[in-house]
Amino acid sequence: MVSRVEITVDESERKMRLEDVLCSRFPALSKMYLREVVKNGDCEVNGRHENRGKRLLPRDFVEVKVDLTRENSMLPQDIPLEIVYEDADLLVVNKPSGMLVHPSHCEKNGTLLNAVVHHMNHSDGKTHQRPGLVHRLDKDTSGLIMIARNSRAHRILCLQFHNKKVEKRYVALVDGIVVKDQGSIEGKIGRNADAKLWELREDGKLAETRYQVIERRENTTLMELEPVTGRTNQLRIHCAAFGHPIVGDTMRGGSGFRRMCLHSARLGFRLPSTGLQLGLTSSPDFI
Repeated sequence: MVSRVEITVDESERKMRLEDVLCSRFPALSKMYLREVVKNGDCEVNGRHENRGKRLLPRDFVEVKVDLTRENSMLPQDIPLEIVYEDADLLVVNKPSGMLVHPSHCEKNGTLLNAVVHHMNHSDGKTHQRPGLVHRLDKDTSGLIMIARNSRAHRILCLQFHNKKVEKRYVALVDGIVVKDQGSIEGKIGRNADAKLWELREDGKLAETRYQVIERRENTTLMELEPVTGRTNQLRIHCAAFGHPIVGDTMRGGSGFRRMCLHSARLGFRLPSTGLQLGLTSSPDFI
């Protein structure tokens, strides 16, 4: 059943993209579905049809037609979770390599969100809380990932990401010996529509990754990576372009291994309710 919903953009959503505001306001609906809503003309901003990248301002008026009963990734499944932090607003989970964050067209079960919904609502078996993804990790990337437990927390945490107030550090094992102790990798990243692959492209968006060598080994280097920007597959693309693909990332030239050696090792952010700074760390299993 389709409902007409009216939204007035608030200060915490200043300059957020229309797509991100919709995801924040409707955390139970998939991003793919909300993109289709915008594409099909069922969303207006101040009386005009806009694209999903439209930057919004406080007091902008959004009218959207959505099916609030639509199910997506909210099927609870009893899958073990390694919870690093949890409170009434959010939880941070150490995601294993090989687990999808949310269901796709091909894989509907066994994802992180299936496990999180079960955890949040395990007490009576009914779904009362619906998790909201604040950011994402590739299926083969392990480590810390944050999930909001309510729409208010979701908006606040998304705003921190948007304003680059979240500290993100990854650990990667790459092929070859990286000579410089630290540096920066830059390159424009875009999508090759024919190959359905994200790659360096002249018509892409500028991306920057900072790196620092942790340890040089016989044929590999352990590095800390900081994504200054947040493009899709950025760390994998930049490492490969740098001449040091991530071990296990065979799609981009990395040597074979039991997994891709990329791990979300640190998250630093402010708690939505108190504003206190929190720093969380996690060690990968490939060190």
